[in-house]
Amino acid sequence: MHARTASLTLAAMVAFAANSLLCRAALGGGLADAASFTSMRLVGGALVLVPLTRLRGGSEVGGGSWTSAAALFAYALGFSLAYLSIPAGTGALLLFGAVQLTMLASALVAGERPAAREWLGLVLSLVGLVALTRPGLAQPNPVGAGLMLVAGMAWGVYSLRGRGAANPLAANASNFARSVPLALLASGAGLAMVSPKLTTAGVLLALVSGALASGLGYAIWYAALRGLSATQAAIVQLSVPPLTAVGGVVALGEHVTARLILAGAMILGGIALAISARGR
Repeated sequence: MHARTASLTLAAMVAFAANSLLCRAALGGGLADAASFTSMRLVGGALVLVPLTRLRGGSEVGGGSWTSAAALFAYALGFSLAYLSIPAGTGALLLFGAVQLTMLASALVAGERPAAREWLGLVLSLVGLVALTRPGLAQPNPVGAGLMLVAGMAWGVYSLRGRGAANPLAANASNFARSVPLALLASGAGLAMVSPKLTTAGVLLALVSGALASGLGYAIWYAALRGLSATQAAIVQLSVPPLTAVGGVVALGEHVTARLILAGAMILGGIALAISARGR
């Protein structure tokens, strides 16, 4: 893997981990309801990406599609709703397990044949992920689990569609702009069923998640995808749970454990093995 692709991939994974932390802080802390958080998150991404695309002399309508926007919206809404009823560890395993299956299945259908070292790296990373999240796997809420699986499949589709984007910034700007009316419709439907909850802190967390961790983070990810195979793109995303755990230690005061160190080493080691295989 080229240094540029590696740097972009690392930056994107850090942004994805930040999204989990911001969402957990807002929803877990009762600072926002899921529908409002999702709407503000997507609006925040659009407010940053659309003007930035225009400043760079591009058009925010040329690089995206309604299909990608729908996948983005499905991921964002499912992600938020799921974390209302399932533990973070269970959610991470379900989300990235669904991403893995979606992207790897697409790669196999397209004729891509992962090397033996890639398969070994995938297995090692999945074992590490299970070891990291195992304590939260007991009897997950079936509705929450289903929503997170849908979110993972939607994110896999969004990533796969982004591999061919000629202009990652414009493509994400277009997708975020198109996802806003979908999110507003969902919020309106939510208002008819439950009372919304959105504090000032919740708004700020959602906007930061949308503008920085999502908007710019996804544009970086689209750029990184140019240098990754579908298999590699699926595997490297397994780095997000340990990165999230480390972020929880730093930002949320959680404790470092031997399990975290060992599982993180297995996940990152499996990723390195898979990447080196394709590099050869």
